Amino acid sequence: MYNILDSKNFEELKEKEPQRFQYLAEGGFYLNLKDLELEPIEGIELDRMDHLAKILRGLAFAAIEGIKSGHPGGSSSKVEQLLALTLSGAVAFDPMEPKHPGRDRVVWSAGHCTPLFYAVLTLIYESLKREGKEIDKEKLGAIFPSCLARFRHCDGPSGHVESKYAFSDASTGSSGHGFGAGLGLALLQKTNGLDSKVFIISGDAETEEGISYESRNAINAMGVDNIIVTLDRNLFGIDGPTADVISSPYINHWFGPGWNIIEVDGHDITELVYAYKKADLGFDNQKPTVVICHTCKGKEYGKTAGTCDSHGMPAPHDEYVQIMKNLGFEIPGVEGKIAQDIETVISQLTTDDAEYMVERLELGKKKIKSEKDLIKQMEKSLKGRPMVDYKKIKRPEILPAELVFKEGESVATRKATEAFFKWLMEQTGFFYIGSGDLAKSILTVAAENVYGIINQQNPLGRGIRFGIAEQNMAMMSTAITQDILPGGFQAMTVFSTYGVFTNIMSNPVRMALINNHINPSRKGFFIMLAAHDGPETGEDGPTHQGLYWMSLYAAYPGIKVYKPMDANETIEMLFYALEKGEPVALSIMRPGTTVLKRGPSTSSGFNFEVPLAREAINGAYVYKQFSGNGKPKKVLAICGAQVLVNTLEILLSLEENLDVKIIAVTSPELYEELRERDPQKAQSILSDEERQYVVTLHNGWAGFLNSFMLPAGYDKKAIGIATYLKAGPPKEVYDLAGLNAEGIKEKILKTM
Repeated sequence: MYNILDSKNFEELKEKEPQRFQYLAEGGFYLNLKDLELEPIEGIELDRMDHLAKILRGLAFAAIEGIKSGHPGGSSSKVEQLLALTLSGAVAFDPMEPKHPGRDRVVWSAGHCTPLFYAVLTLIYESLKREGKEIDKEKLGAIFPSCLARFRHCDGPSGHVESKYAFSDASTGSSGHGFGAGLGLALLQKTNGLDSKVFIISGDAETEEGISYESRNAINAMGVDNIIVTLDRNLFGIDGPTADVISSPYINHWFGPGWNIIEVDGHDITELVYAYKKADLGFDNQKPTVVICHTCKGKEYGKTAGTCDSHGMPAPHDEYVQIMKNLGFEIPGVEGKIAQDIETVISQLTTDDAEYMVERLELGKKKIKSEKDLIKQMEKSLKGRPMVDYKKIKRPEILPAELVFKEGESVATRKATEAFFKWLMEQTGFFYIGSGDLAKSILTVAAENVYGIINQQNPLGRGIRFGIAEQNMAMMSTAITQDILPGGFQAMTVFSTYGVFTNIMSNPVRMALINNHINPSRKGFFIMLAAHDGPETGEDGPTHQGLYWMSLYAAYPGIKVYKPMDANETIEMLFYALEKGEPVALSIMRPGTTVLKRGPSTSSGFNFEVPLAREAINGAYVYKQFSGNGKPKKVLAICGAQVLVNTLEILLSLEENLDVKIIAVTSPELYEELRERDPQKAQSILSDEERQYVVTLHNGWAGFLNSFMLPAGYDKKAIGIATYLKAGPPKEVYDLAGLNAEGIKEKILKTM
């Protein structure tokens, strides 16, 4: 027996049982190629590669000088990596058909390295042009020397990478987010039985970002082995050494999640080509691979080379001129005349250089299978699944029984989404759904179980087990929707968490919406499921009461917030979302709420006609018209089923003093669209004359309904929740918020 607190005992134990003091890390395969004597590779002309590297640096540095803005550090340190990737034949890519569905996908996670990105495209397309190819710049997403002269100008290429260009399949710029995007693109290929790989171009500083840790873990856990990361290990971020943030051995941060690792000198073309080719072949262990490239940040960029200052600090003009001369370019160097410098650099691309470039690019082109063969491959893998995507799915004239909910019963809207997404999963082979470790609460399990959770044992699944990783969940899910499979098929996704946590996903959603905007030909459709909205999660307290989340998404262009009143409206709004194909933030509730009775109603002692649930797609509809009792008018614009129910309780009492009209609001943004599309119908719901009578009621942020108010004095007639609440059952919390029946009555009367 041992007392390990006794130093003598402790030493005896170490001597007798040393295995207790050893930890065997179980990562992927490890290979270090640095300074290894490697055989020359046929076709790789090192002197020519060195010459092309100088041209790339010259083009990148000139573009930065032209605008006095950009990122020389990471762009320069990655030059040899990009030459090796594009000319080794490791990447399946045809610059004359850059969006071929059989290509390998490329994600510039280091999205700020556009000086290099555009320089690479310039070198490729200038070479093709000189070899007699006709280049349609806009169609191909090509870049020419004249484009570089307008770098970071409104009429030129952007400061961060955009997916509309060749050799780029995601719009990037937010640190670390490219890993999630790469995961989504790779997952789409693998889960459809396709072989395309995803190459992620990244920097070491961005791997500090939490989303990148989540992605690296998820990539390995899901068995997504068709990802290759080329990682620029230049030791610096913007502000200083990466060691200030990651003090443990850097390699552990890849070995721990189980990746294959290859280490190379990131400026040695031979080592790089071997590494990429070996990564492409794989290690037969179902694991992704990272090539860690040890480099000098800002290589050959004057005084800031090898420092963090090279990251985004353009050199003074005189120093820039000297840098270019050191590279071998006798540029004119006249400030404001950058086109002359760019012309000087590109003039050093010889006829032999261009021929060599085109010849090497053919290797990548030959790797691409025909679309016909790819479709056959996909059909074989997905045998038995409907080969249709969401764009072909229409609302049946007669809804399936499982999508119709009995009027008058209490049904949570999450029950409606549960039924709809299970039904939808059975209609298409291109639908993915998952939740942030909340599937049993949000009720995504039924849909996930149709084809099962994606993992190493079930690579063709459609359910995604994200864990608690909202950022990564959004980034990878939106990326899945923004690619086009062979045959023109496009996937849709649903990713879900509680409404209160959706703000964590806001930046990835924003990035996806930007991608949709700048690349409309690949616009993706997704649903962010914001569950348990409002005070309905009352027992959890303010940490889980989703009251204000919609303010952010209502402000984002390209996505609309839907908040149906009941289960039947939820189904109708989901079919409408499919029809429109525009991203949606869908609010659903946990507790059961009354399924509204449609048609003639005698609710609360009044006779009125409640429209069909389909009217919810207009964003608002008249639930009850004015009674015409001659009393002062009030228009109650109500959002939130429980608020409506509570209001109906005191409607009879209200009409002792008022003539009340009720408008049920399901999406202010959809109603604003209706005002543009069909002004007459919009006026029939709420006329301009009636706006003076409006009082809004919302079980959350009052400003959500601002568009229903008159510009002046609206704040005094907007009823909502303006503070954090306490824990308690929903009824108690509604009482506390003053949104119970009596509280609503009191608030309405105060607006008189």
